[in-house]
Amino acid sequence: MQIPKNTLKTALAQGRAQIGLWVALASSYSAEIAAGAGFDFILLDGEHAPNDLRSLLAQLQTAASYPVHPVVRATIGDVSLIKQLLDIGAQTLLVPLVETAEQAALLVRAMRYPPGGIRGVGSAIARSSRWSDIPDYLDTADGEMCLIVQVETKKGLDNLDAIAAVEGVDSVFIGPADLSASLGHRGQPNHPVVQAAMDDAIARIKRAGKAPGILWSEEAGVRRYLSLGCTFVAVGTDTTILATGARALARKYKS
Repeated sequence: MQIPKNTLKTALAQGRAQIGLWVALASSYSAEIAAGAGFDFILLDGEHAPNDLRSLLAQLQTAASYPVHPVVRATIGDVSLIKQLLDIGAQTLLVPLVETAEQAALLVRAMRYPPGGIRGVGSAIARSSRWSDIPDYLDTADGEMCLIVQVETKKGLDNLDAIAAVEGVDSVFIGPADLSASLGHRGQPNHPVVQAAMDDAIARIKRAGKAPGILWSEEAGVRRYLSLGCTFVAVGTDTTILATGARALARKYKS
């Protein structure tokens, strides 16, 4: 058996836009619906959704049957947690609240085996190697790992050039909600100050040769960010799709 190829990593390196859906319902059943919907990637949220290691594992197993790449957002950039997420089969991680190049460099090392990294060598009992059914897993795994760091604070923006320059960082994702709060405009990602900061960040990420990423659900904004060069773009969330549809249906018959 061969290691699964990281189609997202390849596409981002080639500058091809990847369109995805944020998956936060924490259910393999709903994740399967998202996986079969036609997106390039689904983002399994371990930060704000009620996911744990086992629920993320179930969703990774479900997604494996579909032509979609699953990304896992970690709760935080903890080395021990990263080891577990990789061992259950995640190949692409989005790590929130990255504010320095030193943080980013540690995350790169956490996703790679020694001697180039510090990932624990326990693949024989892990899904990642399909329990050693991928005989060369230890030699090929590093090349299929994709790291997306999330910059979402003023401090992160101040250090953005250094963060984006870290070798092994594939993409820098701008978090509009937290960034707007950090810049003094909480709940206002469309505020001119926030928009200007995000536009500047996208340009700086591109200059560093990395893939800019964002989550935005309004169509005009999505198309604008694509035109600015964002290539890792989530265009909605499963929770919002369900909540919006359910409310509209209720209003239709209750009004």
